[in-house]
Amino acid sequence: MSLCYMSITKHKNSVMSCRPGCGACCIAISISSPIPGMPGGKPAGVRCLNLKEDNTCSIYGQADYPAVCANFKPDPLVCGKDFLEAMFELGKLEKETEPVAVKKRNEGVRG
Repeated sequence: MSLCYMSITKHKNSVMSCRPGCGACCIAISISSPIPGMPGGKPAGVRCLNLKEDNTCSIYGQADYPAVCANFKPDPLVCGKDFLEAMFELGKLEKETEPVAVKKRNEGVRG
């Protein structure tokens, strides 16, 4: 599971529901665990193979629906008010939680 997902899933008290047909989380952020059709996970900025043309998930609610996806909870902080804002906020969070960025931040704290 990516750091991005771990950060987001801590916001359990979200009062937001997913916007039908948004799919920003299925594009903007990385998934490090295997998912159906993508055994090596999914890089940030790459559309999930399970995301249909209308930006809905083709395996949502099925037995092979990944736990990492089920555990992702929408939150206004990262989903914003529309698809474009969600892509921006999720992309920003992805960059901030990349291993290189985290390492640089940690080195700055020590130095």
